Amino acid sequence: MFRQLRTLFRQLMNEGTDGGAVDTPSMNLAMASLLCEVSNADHEIDPREEAAKVHLLVNLLQISEQQASDLLKQAHIHSKESVSLYEFTTKLRSLMPEQRYQLIEAMWQVAYADGVIDPLEEAVIRQVSELIYVDHSEFIRAKLSAQQLNH
Repeated sequence: MFRQLRTLFRQLMNEGTDGGAVDTPSMNLAMASLLCEVSNADHEIDPREEAAKVHLLVNLLQISEQQASDLLKQAHIHSKESVSLYEFTTKLRSLMPEQRYQLIEAMWQVAYADGVIDPLEEAVIRQVSELIYVDHSEFIRAKLSAQQLNH
């Protein structure tokens, strides 16, 4: 029990601070989980969205397709068990502004993959954008960029 409390305390102390070491696996899982949140928002599993998630993780994280698939399996479970987006976004606030923009753009690309933007998908992206401090103008720029890439 003492070990669990110590781990929890360390997590709380490192969240939202630049002083803690970057936990890359945790951040990668958070990004993958957010892509799952977008694709699951409309409660439909679309193979085009699933393929887009793998492709985007390969490009965003510079990992292999197999690593992206494995990460998405973990992220899907993590996403189903989560109660809010906050647990994913707190880890990602330390990203550079361009990285946060790329994540929002990737989320839009997943949403556009099936050709239809569901209002729930847009709501998830908007909420994440606000939680990781992406300006509204950047939110719109990411949406327009993803829309052009999809057409």
